[in-house]
Amino acid sequence: MAHSDRRTMRRVLHREIAGTIGLLTDEHDFRAMRRYRSFTFDDHAAYLRQVEDLLRTRARQGSHTTVALFDPEEYAAYCADRNLDPDVPAHRTRFTAQLATTGPTIPYDGRPLADLVPALVDEAVRQATWEYAATLLSRLGACATCGEDIGRAAFARASDLVVRILDTAPPGNRHLVCSVTGTPETLLAVLHGDDETDGTTRLDEAEALEFTTVLALGLATRGPGGLVMRTCAPGSPDRIYGWRMRGDGLEPLTAGEVFDAYCTDAESGDLISPESGVDYCAPPDLGQDGSPPEHHH
Repeated sequence: MAHSDRRTMRRVLHREIAGTIGLLTDEHDFRAMRRYRSFTFDDHAAYLRQVEDLLRTRARQGSHTTVALFDPEEYAAYCADRNLDPDVPAHRTRFTAQLATTGPTIPYDGRPLADLVPALVDEAVRQATWEYAATLLSRLGACATCGEDIGRAAFARASDLVVRILDTAPPGNRHLVCSVTGTPETLLAVLHGDDETDGTTRLDEAEALEFTTVLALGLATRGPGGLVMRTCAPGSPDRIYGWRMRGDGLEPLTAGEVFDAYCTDAESGDLISPESGVDYCAPPDLGQDGSPPEHHH
């Protein structure tokens, strides 16, 4: 085989190989990595510029790159668990490869790093929220009355409620926010649903799983919380409505309560001018008004 043919094949194979880059998104994490002699960068801004240049170069060559959030503390723990020297670049590579399957990642799509970093951080927060809520759900155990797994039952009920909320929503794209404040940490989850031409709603599966898990935790713990939805459709005002968590069900908010929630500053309590082109309204009937079944855990 000719040398030029081998070079051509290497270029083709290079395009076929997907890579993962572990990104230090903030100055604090960057400083933590500087304790390793083999980490040769000394300026975070310059480091980010070089990463962006590498991402653009790989994109021009047709290579797919996944960007992962590199956490120095997790990396140190990873090395300690495996008795690895963290000051060896190959070990950072191994850790980064693992992040591709277990950690928060997003594909590089050509956007500037200044836009990609917040998206990556949001993904990390989303994954951490889901893991935390799922852990709390799993610890609730079985119902003392019927023996049913409380977390699993709450997740099934939350799934049913999400389906009914989406099914009863007016046409348009939907933006849902669920908040649960009765846990040690206030949890927020967001779910986007876009109308398809065939009348179905397109959801991101990971986003839907996190949203349903947080809602399930609120229902199972009967903690303070709520769920609001905003629907947007061309040619009509946006509609905003919602529910509060009551017991292990959802109770509709009145139009006035929704208006007050959106038009009051959460910190100062001062009134905020309502948005133009927005209707603050009561939610559609969910069929059972979001009430739970007769048996209460």
